[in-house]
Amino acid sequence: MNFLSTTLLLLLVLLAPATVVVRPAAAQSADDQFLAAREAARAGDRVRLERLAPALHGYELEPYVDYWLLVPDLKDADPAVVRAFLGRHENSYLAEKLRGDWLRLLARKQQWELFDAEYGRLLQPDQELTCHALQGRLARGDARALDDALPLWLSVLEPPESCYSVFEALIVDKRVLADAVWARIRRQFEANKIAAALYTMNYLPPSQTPERKLAQTVVDSPLPWLIRLPGDFSGNRMQRELAVLAIQRIARNEPSVAADQLERISASLRAGEKSWAWSQIARQAAQRHMPEAMAWYRQAGNAPLSDEVAEWKVRAALRVHDWASVRSTIESMSPALAAQPAWVYWLGRAYRAGGRLEEANALFGRIAGQPDFYGSLANDELGRPTMTPPKAPPASREELAQVAAIPAVQRAQAFFRLNLRTEGVREWGWALRGMSDRELLAASEIAVRAGNYDRAIAAADRTRSEHDYSLRYLAPYGDQVRPAARNQALDDAWVYGLMRQESRFVSSARSPVGASGLMQLMPATAKWVANKIGLKDFQQARVNDPETNL
Repeated sequence: MNFLSTTLLLLLVLLAPATVVVRPAAAQSADDQFLAAREAARAGDRVRLERLAPALHGYELEPYVDYWLLVPDLKDADPAVVRAFLGRHENSYLAEKLRGDWLRLLARKQQWELFDAEYGRLLQPDQELTCHALQGRLARGDARALDDALPLWLSVLEPPESCYSVFEALIVDKRVLADAVWARIRRQFEANKIAAALYTMNYLPPSQTPERKLAQTVVDSPLPWLIRLPGDFSGNRMQRELAVLAIQRIARNEPSVAADQLERISASLRAGEKSWAWSQIARQAAQRHMPEAMAWYRQAGNAPLSDEVAEWKVRAALRVHDWASVRSTIESMSPALAAQPAWVYWLGRAYRAGGRLEEANALFGRIAGQPDFYGSLANDELGRPTMTPPKAPPASREELAQVAAIPAVQRAQAFFRLNLRTEGVREWGWALRGMSDRELLAASEIAVRAGNYDRAIAAADRTRSEHDYSLRYLAPYGDQVRPAARNQALDDAWVYGLMRQESRFVSSARSPVGASGLMQLMPATAKWVANKIGLKDFQQARVNDPETNL
């Protein structure tokens, strides 16, 4: 090789970008063809989609092409064809989605035998399909269907269409009477599901059903309506219930005004009605850190509290060191809520304050060692040091290969490669379901190597026994972050913490309100900062560039 040739070769090597990975032309072509197939599916161009499909045989995302071909005709599809797709792609996100779509169609056509055969294979039935399944059981005279439907009455507050016939069956069978209807309406007002609450009023007995205009007035103008009520309305159930709903609406903005009004009309209300109204005022006061909050909670007595109202009662009690109320409120919580580490810890503190040391330590022992805030506090209570858990061994080559071969992981990686983040995140989340700690750590490492840092964190955060905090708390973009932090006299750990919280290191992240990039800068803020630091030729499009954003 002569000198000129050698020099040219050296220049080519030195000037070549280090991060460029050349993919085979066939693979690039497959990516392009898949994107074309996706556009054809979105445009409803079946002819073009069918023409592109054969070339994508064996491609990572081929199941999506099959799905796009099947879905438009799903209503009239041969069950054998649908089941063949489900069989080929069992336990995948697409199989779950297609099965759900098919079940909805089967329910509308009341093909309950076919529905039942597929419903049991659904991994995550939603509220709509749960109610469709109950519809089918009711249609066949299953006496236990209403027993299973009853818990939905106070939990499904904004129901899909399929639930209404189930709720109506509860009414007809007298499983739900007026007290339960008003209880549901109150719960819907608490959750600010007003349209759903107004619909629920249709289930009331005629003598207690307000006209729609009246109910809307209570929602929109609660204080003027309340002031116009007659002096004594104790004999009118509808007016009493509407009055406490009006109190709840007033309390959302002015708890003190609501308290004054409740005192004024108190003589017309029953004990349970007053208790609920006081609990609503107290909850709003607690959220505002008002000193009256606990006094108003005491006015509510032993009224049953929703989860959210109970949580705010504990917080209000903690502010005034009312350990007896902390204990009694947590003990009255639903089991699922009381089992959360925060409430386990605070119940332990309440027991300790009451001298019940053995019970307190047993509670602290349940959560001590967990890699979270309350686990660390429990360690302190037990006199144990809080330490970073032992670092798990890195994923082996075999573990990486096994996880990389999982079809859902391959599909997620393909979507990220194509800049289709929504689809990629969905497939990645599906892939992580049921993974062992070793598999999660391998998945996290795979995501790091691909530059998908948020997905790496999502995987590493799920480990239960084996942990690697270097994967949970990544520090990418070091060449840009550390010099930028030094220039502003900032600790780079602080900068990394902010980025992790704001964007999870997704440089293209954009919030619903318009904040962009690693540091989630609003457009006006970005422009102001650019002027402040003398960044020339700044354009809004550059906010997503990591170096500019930092």
